[in-house]
Amino acid sequence: MVPASAASSALSALVEDLASLGSIAVAYSGGVDSAVVAALAHRALGDRAQAVTAVAETLAARELDHARRLAGEIGIRHVVLTHSELSNPEFVANPSYRCYVCQGMRMDLVLDYASARGIAAVCDGTNASDPGPDRPGLAAIVERGVRSPLLEHGIDKERTRLLANTLGLSVWDRPANACLSSRIPHGQIVTLGKLRRVETAEGLLLDLGFRVVRVRHDGDRARVEVGAEELARLRSIWPRVEAEIRDLGFATVELDAAGYRPGGADRAMAGPSASA
Repeated sequence: MVPASAASSALSALVEDLASLGSIAVAYSGGVDSAVVAALAHRALGDRAQAVTAVAETLAARELDHARRLAGEIGIRHVVLTHSELSNPEFVANPSYRCYVCQGMRMDLVLDYASARGIAAVCDGTNASDPGPDRPGLAAIVERGVRSPLLEHGIDKERTRLLANTLGLSVWDRPANACLSSRIPHGQIVTLGKLRRVETAEGLLLDLGFRVVRVRHDGDRARVEVGAEELARLRSIWPRVEAEIRDLGFATVELDAAGYRPGGADRAMAGPSASA
């Protein structure tokens, strides 16, 4: 556990750096990382900081609702910009570098918004736990000169959650999430129908109280992942859940016995015998 004094020191350093930028648009999703940056930017700059959410087909409606509520909790001005990721054939083709294409579109939208209003800097919530060999989206952020205050200060995910808790943000222990297109294996095209089917299926599970939820959409099959500690509960109600998800148009619905793991969309399904 990071000492409280270290958290206080990190907060002060971050606020000082953000204040020096003069004005900021935070690329804001409502997750813990961008929420911490938004809260610190608001503390540093007041009305000269804005939280900007780029909304496209891959953002679930409940995620946007959450982002709006959290921005109100922070007290920062929240701006919603809409665009279409599905209008980009490269994104629709869903290559292995899809996140590079997606992040590029989002960041360009926020950068254009900031430039048109004389906002000095765009920041995002990338933290020191994020860089790795399979994160093409980070390249799009770096290439565009977007600032990543948490990364620049060496703040990893654990410390980011501590900072969120110190700031009194309700999101401090919220599970990480990713856009709906991450549920579709690379190489399979992204369509609006697939995205809405995933959104509805995951909504069923979230409404039942599950916290970590992924419904992987592979062809006409679905694989359901929940947090390892939630598997026993899901098994106890699986016949009901399987039937409801199947009714959304899936030929096969499987429960992943290993639980949620990052990057699960690209793992091959075991077939009908994997159903619980």
